[in-house]
Order: sequence, then C-alpha cells, then structure tokens
Amino acid sequence: MKTFKSILVILFLLTQTFVLTAQSSFVDYQKSFGKVADVFRRKEDTLRRQFETKGLQWPAKYVYIRSFKLDSQLEVWVKNNKKDEFRLFKTFKICAMAGSLGPKRMQGDYQVPEGFYYITEFKPNSAYHLSLGLNYPNASDKMLSDSLYPGGDIFIHGSCVTEGCIPITNDQIEDLYVITSYARANGQEFIPVHIFPVQFNNSRSVSYLDRFLQTYQSYKPLVASLRSAYDYFDKNKQVPVVVLNPRGQYILEEQPKVIEQVAVAKPRTLTNREKVVPIPENELAKFVNNQPVYPGGSKAFQTFLDETSKELAPLLDEGKKAAYVVIDYIIDKDGKPVYAKVVKGGNDDMNEELEKRFESMPQWKPALRQEMPVAIRLKQTVVVEALQ
Repeated sequence: MKTFKSILVILFLLTQTFVLTAQSSFVDYQKSFGKVADVFRRKEDTLRRQFETKGLQWPAKYVYIRSFKLDSQLEVWVKNNKKDEFRLFKTFKICAMAGSLGPKRMQGDYQVPEGFYYITEFKPNSAYHLSLGLNYPNASDKMLSDSLYPGGDIFIHGSCVTEGCIPITNDQIEDLYVITSYARANGQEFIPVHIFPVQFNNSRSVSYLDRFLQTYQSYKPLVASLRSAYDYFDKNKQVPVVVLNPRGQYILEEQPKVIEQVAVAKPRTLTNREKVVPIPENELAKFVNNQPVYPGGSKAFQTFLDETSKELAPLLDEGKKAAYVVIDYIIDKDGKPVYAKVVKGGNDDMNEELEKRFESMPQWKPALRQEMPVAIRLKQTVVVEALQ
C-alpha cells in the first residue's frame, strides 16, 4: 500500500514538473523576443492586481474571446478549472473597422470574418505591434468561400488600423498577449475566438441587424447559428461545442437536429441536368491533403474565369453593369467537374449557361486525402461585367 502511494506521489510530482516546464518553456520563448520581454516586465504585475481585484486567479488557464463587429467590442473571459463558469475580465474597444456585417468570403473583400475560430499564432515581431493569428479560413469557410482565393492572415493586433482584422490599441494587445500566452503555456492549445455581427443583448444593434437581413436574406442562417451560440454562452457561461452540417453551416452540438422546412412547389418536368444524381454528401471529402488542380494550374483557371465572364456579359440584365455569381460544383475522384449549381447571383439564362460551362471544364487533377483521390465540393465567385 505504501509503495502504491509512493508511486502516486511520484506521478503527481512528475506531472506538476511537466506543467511547470511547459509553462516556463512557452513563456520563456515569448520573452526571448525583446519587445515581448519588455511587455511582460511592464504588464504582469498590473494584470495580476487587476485579476485579484475582480476575484480572479492569476494567470488564467482558460481564455475565451468574443468579438462584436457592429458594437466594436472585444470581450476577454477567463477561468481556471474546466467545470467552472467563465467570468468576464475586460471589454476592449475595437478601434477600427473594415467592411460591413456578414462573413468573409473571398480575398480582398476587406471583410472581418464571422464565425467560430481559435488562436493559431503568437506573432511577437508583428508590423502591428503584437498579433494573435486566427485559423481563418476554418472548415466552414473552406466550404463556403471562394475556392481559390478565400483570403487569410486574420489577426487580433495593435496599431488601430485594419484591412479585415480585429485591431485594438497597443496597450490592449499587450494585455491580451500576456493573458493568452499564459493560457497557452498552461495547456490551452485552442483558445476560442468567436466573432459575432452584433452584441445580441443590445436592442439598437439587433434592430440594425434585422434591417440588414431584410436585404441580405442568405445571411440569415449564419446569424441564426451565431445567435444560438451567443445565447448558449450567456446562459451557461461555457463555450458551446459547434459542428458543421454537410453544407458547411454551423450547428450547436447540444441542439436537437432541426428538420428543414421545404417550400412545396408546383410539380414540373425536370431537365436532364436536374435528373443527374449528385454525389452523396458522406462521399465528399471535408478535409484533404491536396486540393484539386485545374489543368495548367491557378493561372489557367483564372484565364477560364476571365473568358467565361466576357462570354456571359451579353446575358446581364438590361442596365446592369455587373453580376457577382457564386457557383457550387464538385470535382469527383476522377477529376471530372460535375453537378455545378449557382447558389447566388445572376439570372436564369446566365446561371444555366454558367453551370453548363463549369460542368464542361476539362478534367482536373483530383483532390488527395492520404494519397487517395477523393471527391470534393468547391465554391467559386464569378464576376460578370458589362463589356466596355
């Protein structure tokens, strides 16, 4: 019995040594950068006192960050045990904003993403003082955004300037950098950052969002899932578990499965294209090691898009200068483009022609998952502009 107790004590001490070593290693690595070492020297005691004033234990082992675009706020929630409820430590003011409400869907749209992310990078030598990188595009973004150019390099950073990131002041990013460094050192590999369009308990913000949704109907499913996550956290003070449905939409794992209401349409004769049976969703790869490649590569695909845009220009509605058309298509495991479907933009004639053109593309090099070819769904934005 004594021997067994001795073993338990030794295991406990070894575990504690490992935790302390991991914490020391990550924080010491951050301090190896002169700027960060100076930040820790100036900030740590102040943060410790601020935590103590609010009855919080320093340093926090778990951090959760919520950002609200319209309200320009960033909340920092902390706790030290998994079963504890998160408690609000601070609310920072986001000091610049790019884009509008709505998700980021392509490179160069200046949009701040909306959805469920986590910190993937601590960047001490940032051009914006200090930066914390997010995992945009995440799995949902990869399914719903432009397949070739979804954009990237989304950070929470200092310097109060932005082209689609989340900027706060240098003083605030220093606080956040120290707090999240300790959480990362204490074993929180994935520090969640949830980005919402509005603070849903602010009636004025919600009213603005409602008016916005009247124009942008396709944005409603994302807002609904984001609000569900917001409400869950406000009720439970625990971070919700979010998964994806086959269409790349967010779903709270705790929620019962929702049966979609399908509008009943008048029966009509199906076209030959509509009689094609799509590849079942469970046979489409969600993650791959290598994306499919258009013959000739990205430049050749861009040439195809440019030529398609010019050829579809005569189909623009009268008086309309441009159309932004989003098309969903599948590259099957043999590299064949199949089941193209316009999901946004255009008109009936333009969309039908675009779908035909995408299904008539030459054979691609298929996507690979663990060296095996797999089918994958892609999404592409085609900009059709009137000819000059």
